Amino acid sequence: MNPSALANPGNISFSGNHLFARDLAAAGGRCVEQSTGHLVFYRSDGRRFLATDPEGNPLHECEWGTDATGDVILCRARIRLDWGQWVGLKPAGLANETSLNLASKPGWQRLKADDLRMIAAQALRVPMEEVRFFYRDEDLLIEPTGWATIRQRKDAFYVLQDGDFERARFMSCMGAMSWSSIDFLPVVELFQSLLPGTGSAVFELIRGLYDDQNEGNPAPRPLRYRGIPTYQSKAAFRLFSSFFTPQAPGGSNPFMLFMNPERSNHVIWLPAGTPPIRYFDQHAGACLTLQGGLLHKVTVASDSSGLSYMSPKGRRFVPCDRSAEIAGAHVILKDHDRETTLAVTLPQGSLEQPGESVAMSPVDWRSVFVQGVPLIPPADAYGAVLLYPEDESEIGECAAQPFVADYLQDIGEQDREIGEALSRAERVLIENGDAVVATCITFDRPRDYTVLVRYPAFAQKQAQQLWSVCAELQRWDWLSRIRFVSGEGPHDREPPHSYDLAYHWVPYDSGDLLASLAERMKGISRILRGGGNVFVIGPAQIGQYGASHGLHVCWEEPVEQLPTFRMHRTILPKARLRAGLTLFHMKKV
Repeated sequence: MNPSALANPGNISFSGNHLFARDLAAAGGRCVEQSTGHLVFYRSDGRRFLATDPEGNPLHECEWGTDATGDVILCRARIRLDWGQWVGLKPAGLANETSLNLASKPGWQRLKADDLRMIAAQALRVPMEEVRFFYRDEDLLIEPTGWATIRQRKDAFYVLQDGDFERARFMSCMGAMSWSSIDFLPVVELFQSLLPGTGSAVFELIRGLYDDQNEGNPAPRPLRYRGIPTYQSKAAFRLFSSFFTPQAPGGSNPFMLFMNPERSNHVIWLPAGTPPIRYFDQHAGACLTLQGGLLHKVTVASDSSGLSYMSPKGRRFVPCDRSAEIAGAHVILKDHDRETTLAVTLPQGSLEQPGESVAMSPVDWRSVFVQGVPLIPPADAYGAVLLYPEDESEIGECAAQPFVADYLQDIGEQDREIGEALSRAERVLIENGDAVVATCITFDRPRDYTVLVRYPAFAQKQAQQLWSVCAELQRWDWLSRIRFVSGEGPHDREPPHSYDLAYHWVPYDSGDLLASLAERMKGISRILRGGGNVFVIGPAQIGQYGASHGLHVCWEEPVEQLPTFRMHRTILPKARLRAGLTLFHMKKV
């Protein structure tokens, strides 16, 4: 056993596990070395509390306890991501309650838990069996007064700023699992809020606990996907398939069955023979993920792009032209036209892969930054995801942007006037929309886009997403006409009447300054062509300043009333936007 595995202070955070670190044998614990050299440490009751790679670098830590009935439950877990960041898991850490007044319903006194489940099934548009799976009797309460309370429990994920729960920030959630006896596979909600590598690291924990619980069984327990509502996707199927093997009844296609929201839980998942395995190299500051001895992914913690290097095997193109392969005793990293050799010790059993011929794209994702990619700390680059509070705290400036951008994208497909405005535009300005640039770009033909960057880490993620879309479409001429420009306020630099269409998010730190709002609308009017359209997102009073500068308000809508935000509230009911935040559609007269 690697002596540093328990001795390293960074490996054990939960106080209940400290006695094992002091003397494992005396505490009744044990260590199992797997065939790959990875170490798993168990309590006396057989519950794992720590897993590490062969060098003793931690993968995850679990804290166990007992509930009111004396049953063993998972209280918390810490999970280490490829780039060193820790995320936390709190089983049933998020609970939403819905209250209904049933007193006016005839015979309400005879209603039982299953009647409430039927109400929930109809409201959520999911089968009754799914509601029964997630809603226990104790989650459904009918008071003598006729008020009913429906409680929905979810497992909550957190960003652990210091590697522990002292400064934990809510990240995402999923249907509550029975971690002591895993019986289904989940899909995470708010998946766009997940830090890079969270999905695979969480499934590494799920698979580890599942294997512990099935050890010695003649046949492993078959699993199915469950969720309310269902969030089946290609990405979820790929993630599941890395750790478990799908089987469909009657020889049907597992993927097609999984993508059907009404039948996705018909796919049976059994443990894959060779799940992904991670190895950290502290000296190189890198994490290597192998599967079946083949290199799958390399993540370098100091990489300011916030991207991993992927194996080119089986791909039409490598994401952002960043590939990794084993050549002899070395790992070769390729980043567009640059090639480096990573000084790491290859894990035992690593296999050299014959080179896959994947063409390099003619346009680098970095090329959209006219002045070059801004200097971005690696932690900011990897951490550029939108986080939403679980409580009534105000949603941040960038995190509020998708509610508007997604709505505009939807109505662009449904409303003929808006659709024509988006389609006809030849030159488009996107200002202070760093979290949603790719959503604001219409991929129907080439046009000129100017993006004014305020938050570089988020803008970088958008540039990478734009590259991926153009790679999928094989339309590099579209990418070459997108310009990211750093700096504040282009209005004085841009020639008058330059743009047919603009998206303008008023920065939160200037939204209450009336003089600033007036000057802002004057600048927008100056750069728009006659008949040009602009979507302005800001305080409610900004409309009056537009009218005084030749901008006709076609319509306005409070952002909290948009269907995209109402959908968000089905996940986080306490969600709150900045007061008065309003979307305006204006036209230059």
